[in-house]
Amino acid sequence: MWRSVSLQADANRAEALSDALMEHGALSVSIEDADAGTELEQPQFGEPGMDPASLWNHSTVIALFDPETDLVEALAAASAAAGCEQTPAYTVTELAEQNWVQLTQSQFDPIRITARLWIVPSWHEAPDPHAINIVLDPGMAFGTGSHPTTRLCLEWLSEAVTPDCSVLDYGCGSGILGIAAARLGAGSVLGMDIDEKALEAAADNAARNRVSLKLQHSTAPLEAQYQLVVANILTNPLCVLAPAIAARVAPGGRLALSGVLVTQAEQVIAAYAPFIALAVGATDDGWVRLEGTRR
Repeated sequence: MWRSVSLQADANRAEALSDALMEHGALSVSIEDADAGTELEQPQFGEPGMDPASLWNHSTVIALFDPETDLVEALAAASAAAGCEQTPAYTVTELAEQNWVQLTQSQFDPIRITARLWIVPSWHEAPDPHAINIVLDPGMAFGTGSHPTTRLCLEWLSEAVTPDCSVLDYGCGSGILGIAAARLGAGSVLGMDIDEKALEAAADNAARNRVSLKLQHSTAPLEAQYQLVVANILTNPLCVLAPAIAARVAPGGRLALSGVLVTQAEQVIAAYAPFIALAVGATDDGWVRLEGTRR
């Protein structure tokens, strides 16, 4: 039996207490909104280029300890190290040993994108063996098909890819979009990312799905243009990279952008207006896909 300890802390103490708990025997620590599920809940959103949000006014610090740890001593020492006058109020819950791999896998089922395209974790049988089934497991890089922005891009690719067309996946993450494009019949696909781990994951996933996917770091020079360009990143980098991304779309080529909240759509449309006229193509759970054709 493991023991999970939940302590109450304000925004000024939560991070310090979290660090101190790790230094005094905790196996893992997380911080959550103590008011989650109430009218006082404080949603937090952030992305590169934005000032980091402060923690919740009322936070719950959750620490996992092994059963041999003296909790009273560990919590008192961590609280003192974090500058607390006394040990915060806390509760203790016992957790039974579990097969964590099996538990994690049970949370990921096959995902139907369209009638002919599915994303299937490796531990599942394909629900439709006659469909295009992309084998993909959750990993270090973003993109499993479960997030609305990924689904929006996959749906677009299912409609946009034509035999032997060229495709650029700008910010490829797990490689899911590039792999889908190749399986849908694209002739050449390039995936770019700034994260070396993402490029490694994309290469592994491409090999697993037996597709040819060229990959390169986004700092490397790129002069070619593509008939289809898709970028599923975030609003701020999409706006900053507008000239670079738009320049990769061939005349008559199509562009699709996601990773954009509905409330941010006009900001991105304005950033691309000097290059390509964008419009909302679809929405999903508060996220939007923007589309345009380069004249």
